[in-house]
Formats: sequence, structure tokens, C-alpha cells
Amino acid sequence: MAKVQTTEHEVVSIYPFSDEDRNTLLTHSGEAVLMWSTKDGWPVGVTHAFVWQDGKVWLTFAVHRHRATAIKRDPRVSVNVSSESYGATAPEGAPTGAITIKGRAEFHDDDATKKWFYPALSKKVMPGNPDGEAFFNNLLDTPLRTIISVTPEKYIMYNSGLANRHMMGGVDESELGERQSADATRMNKEREKRGLAPK
Repeated sequence: MAKVQTTEHEVVSIYPFSDEDRNTLLTHSGEAVLMWSTKDGWPVGVTHAFVWQDGKVWLTFAVHRHRATAIKRDPRVSVNVSSESYGATAPEGAPTGAITIKGRAEFHDDDATKKWFYPALSKKVMPGNPDGEAFFNNLLDTPLRTIISVTPEKYIMYNSGLANRHMMGGVDESELGERQSADATRMNKEREKRGLAPK
């Protein structure tokens, strides 16, 4: 198929990640922003170190934090992960961009989860540093700490590498994703309100 080029910046839902690239980005990014809703409806987000394991985002915080109460009240959360937080373990040529996950959180306070999660997070935060890993693991293993996993229900993705190649005319049309509703329907309604031609 012919290569395609664009100068448009309004349509972004056509730039997804492949399953493999999505997994690479989530595995090697160092930080994630966990977002939840407070009782009075305010959206709040906090940055966490995290582990991507078994198709879920795993992270930890002290159980007395307000987010614990809020998430127990409503387990619907979002998690944003950007390639800008790649750590030292990211492979050369790793995909660039960002992913927002809409999902539901589950709390884990069992010893079996702590046994694998604390070392995994410590290794990710302190790669190649056994003493640092041990220190961080001991820091995590406290009575007031809880762990949550977030199971994805929807991915909102922006593959900036694909977008950049598209703008330069280096993308085959088969690489592009389908327009999602914001770009397929809502954008043209807004264009019509402004007297602009549909796209």
C-alpha cells in the first residue's frame, strides 16, 4: 500500500500501539500516575513507581492515605504511563508515547502478593544494585502498606513514534488504527459548529 502523510494534528486516535509495543512501554516505564475520584467529585492523581505483571498495573501506598478510602468506595481508576519515564532497562528503540488505562482496582494485603511484588518493585526501582534493592524492599515491607492491582478495561493510546512517521510520510495506511468516536463523530460536530468542513 502507498505511504501516507499528514499535517493534521486533531486526529490522534489513529495512533495506537501494537500489543507487543504496549507491553514494552508498560514494562519499562518507571512511573505511572494513578487517578481516582474523591467523594466530592474531584479528580486527583499521584505518581507511583509500579510493576506491569500479568496484564495488570501493580503499585503500593500506605493504607491511611485518602486514596485508599476513595478507591475502596469506588474502584474505578485510571493510570497514565509515559515513555518519558523509561528507566535504564528500556531496550534500544523502545516505543514512545503514552497510554492511559481505565480499569478497576483491587486491594491485596496477603503475604503471597507481598512476597513477589516488593522484590519486583525494588528490582525495577534499583536495577543492578542489590544493596539498593534490599534497602528499598525493607522500606516497603511495613504493616501500614497496601498493594493494589488495576485490571485494564480500556486503553487510550498515543503512539508518538507512529504519529511522527505519519507526518513525514513514512507510514503505510495499514499501520494506522481506526478513528475512535472523539475523532470519528465528535470532532466533525465541533467543526460544523464553527463552520468548518468535515474531515
